[in-house]
Amino acid sequence: MTHQVSASRNAFLRGRGFSSVSALGGFSGQRTYVASAYHPMGSRGGVHGFSSQSLSNIGGRGRIATGGYEPGYYGGYNYGCATHGSPAFVGPMGHYGPRVYDPTGSCGIFGGYSNGRGDGIHGVRINEKLLKPLPVGVDPQEHILRDHEREEMKNLNNEFASFIDKVRNLELQNKVLETKWNLLQEQVIPAKKSLEPCYNNFINNMRKELECLLNTQDHLKNENAAIEQVVEDIKCKYEQEVKRRTDAENEFVLLKKDVDSISLSKSELEGKVRLLSGELEFRSGIYAEELAQLGNNVHDTNILLQMDNSRDLDIDCIIKNVEAWYQNVAQGSKEEVNAFYENRFQELQQQRGKYSQTLKINQQEIADLTRLVHKLQSEFDIIKKQVNAFQTSICEVEQHGDCTLKDARDKHIDLQTAVQKAKDDLARLLRDYQELLNTKLALDIEIATYKTLLEGEESR
Repeated sequence: MTHQVSASRNAFLRGRGFSSVSALGGFSGQRTYVASAYHPMGSRGGVHGFSSQSLSNIGGRGRIATGGYEPGYYGGYNYGCATHGSPAFVGPMGHYGPRVYDPTGSCGIFGGYSNGRGDGIHGVRINEKLLKPLPVGVDPQEHILRDHEREEMKNLNNEFASFIDKVRNLELQNKVLETKWNLLQEQVIPAKKSLEPCYNNFINNMRKELECLLNTQDHLKNENAAIEQVVEDIKCKYEQEVKRRTDAENEFVLLKKDVDSISLSKSELEGKVRLLSGELEFRSGIYAEELAQLGNNVHDTNILLQMDNSRDLDIDCIIKNVEAWYQNVAQGSKEEVNAFYENRFQELQQQRGKYSQTLKINQQEIADLTRLVHKLQSEFDIIKKQVNAFQTSICEVEQHGDCTLKDARDKHIDLQTAVQKAKDDLARLLRDYQELLNTKLALDIEIATYKTLLEGEESR
């Protein structure tokens, strides 16, 4: 008699124990396959265990399947069935002592008992019924069916093992998420500091700066208006001075024309005086020659005159008197002409000095006005540059204020966007957590469904 037993244990998970054991016993061609579940005895918390046991006997009537379910605090329940006998039930098992209930038809080692402590190695009980020889007749269909069932059981065991791995990974993820959630709940969230006061202070400061700039702009506008008024007055004065200068130049031209005409008149009068003087000298010479001739004629001619009135005539005296009269007339005319021309020349000299003095005064005034105009023009250019600089400063300050306000608004929008993004991320994390919880619940339901199916399969 040859005994051959092979066992395999292929899965174990903390908190949950799954095992499969197959046994092959050969007694006169008898083969036995056993699949069982291991559960740590004495575990607290009511952790469940599943087992599947099957016995196959070549040449026998059918398959022997036993199943176990072991919930409990310090032990569990074990139930099973056998083909050749009534159902066998063993349990509950605790650490208070061994309790064995083995009715007729017990499956031997499959309906055995182990105490709650699980310490030591216990003896193996062999069912004598299994050692009896079985009929040698083999049904090929039964063998094919058993092979098919064995392959199906292997596939189910593989799927169940992969499903157990998935459950383990999901439980690990669930524990990680629960740990994160607990840490997040335990973490003290600092009081969220409101940024509204900062923005309000910044806006108030910007408003104050804007008011200062507006006041400065008004002040500069007033100064600009005053400067423009001064410039207008200076322009009016400049135009008046230019007009006076033009009038003075025109008057100077007229006076120059008068002086030129007077100079020409003087030249003409001097020419006339020279002509009259020559004519006077010519006539004086003629008169002298005539008188000389008359004197010679009178001296050479003897004239006898007899006067009735007996009055003496002094011809020489008469001639001298006439000559003296002519000389007096000529001298008076000459003196009168000389006096007239001298008076006229003196008047012209006086007018010339007066006009020259007036011209010098006008030229001095024109030079002063020119210097004043240049000075006012320089001041006007300086004031114009200052006005342009003030306007440029105002534009720069306005642009700086606009840029600062725009930056503040952009920062406010960015902060709002960041807050909204954080809210969206938190909502997404909550949704993911809810989806994971739903997945966990679905997996729990699927586990329960598989458990029910396995229990139904094992109970058949």
